[in-house]
Amino acid sequence: MTMAAAMQSRTAESPARSNASRIAHVDIVTDLGAAEAVWRAFEESGHLFTPYQRFDLLSPWQRLVGGCEGARPFIVIARDAEHRPLLLLPLSLRQSHGVRTACFMGGKHTTFNMGLWNAEFAAQFGAADLDALLAPLREHVDVLSLTQQPLRWLDQQNPFAALPRQSAINGCPLLVMEPCGPPASRISNSFRRRLKSKEKKLQALAGYRYHLATTDADVTRLLDWFFRVKPARMAEQKLPNVFAEAGVEQFVRSACLAPRGEGRVIDIHALECDEDVIAIFAGVADGQRFSMMFNTYTMSEHARYSPGLILMRYIIDRYAERGYRSLDLGIGSDEYKRMFCKDDEDIFDSFVPLTSRGKLAAMAMSSLSHGKRLVKQNQMLFDLARRLRQAFG
Repeated sequence: MTMAAAMQSRTAESPARSNASRIAHVDIVTDLGAAEAVWRAFEESGHLFTPYQRFDLLSPWQRLVGGCEGARPFIVIARDAEHRPLLLLPLSLRQSHGVRTACFMGGKHTTFNMGLWNAEFAAQFGAADLDALLAPLREHVDVLSLTQQPLRWLDQQNPFAALPRQSAINGCPLLVMEPCGPPASRISNSFRRRLKSKEKKLQALAGYRYHLATTDADVTRLLDWFFRVKPARMAEQKLPNVFAEAGVEQFVRSACLAPRGEGRVIDIHALECDEDVIAIFAGVADGQRFSMMFNTYTMSEHARYSPGLILMRYIIDRYAERGYRSLDLGIGSDEYKRMFCKDDEDIFDSFVPLTSRGKLAAMAMSSLSHGKRLVKQNQMLFDLARRLRQAFG
């Protein structure tokens, strides 16, 4: 690729920077297929990334959703002098009002955004590496808008914590679990008793069960139900239906059907009986963390027995018994999340100007993000904003 080749020659001609940094070349790849082999190699052990950055999740998002939004792939691959990949940034490039903005792929469908890092390189990443990484991007990007980044992942600091940063607009409630610890260490006995009492009503239903969808037929059947019920639930809450946006349903179906080990790229957990799907929770897992992406529950009379909370208990116990150390229910501090998640994940946004034109854009993005966070943290302002959105939405 000519653009990538130009980048490589320019970075290689800079001996002072190369000597101070392990980054010797920076490739920019604008085609998903051309990046696939390197990207998948980053998903193997010895690398630092969140399950939201898997190729089989972001590739269909870019193809089916990002493309409809006018976002083009802008995949940055940093390599050492031996041409070994050190870092892959799965970015999309957008242009608006003459400003070129690079964001993480995934849009509103990823809770956490990160690069995919060689773990050893990530641990040693310093100012010279950051310099070597950003310098070649200035010809193509005015501002980096890198939102919803975890401060740490799997006990390792996110190297991009070195960027200018501010707290993300929304928090993410987190449940820290003692691997294989006693059930009461993750959900109190009194809460369990309350849920068991509610579940007795559901257990009387023919074919009542909790399960993880494993077959294509199961996945497709549960998604068919989800895409019928979720719009009704969102309308009831006077919320916009993000799943109705162009390409979103196809993206979700693609990632839920994509195989990964014994499961899927997005796993679907369900509570069902013979006559009805009662509740589903879908999310991503990586052996140590489960992160919820989307959920809904039945419109039938079974909804009054808190099926979502009962399903959450099953999911928490399932992952804890498999040695997982944490679980989150996604962005936002909904009341049900706080019933299970007592801690918070530290997540941050970075708006990094790369050109003089980008400076103004970065300031505007930072201010807007800060303002939204203030509104979210002030209940009176939040209620006012919600009423205005409903009135004029």
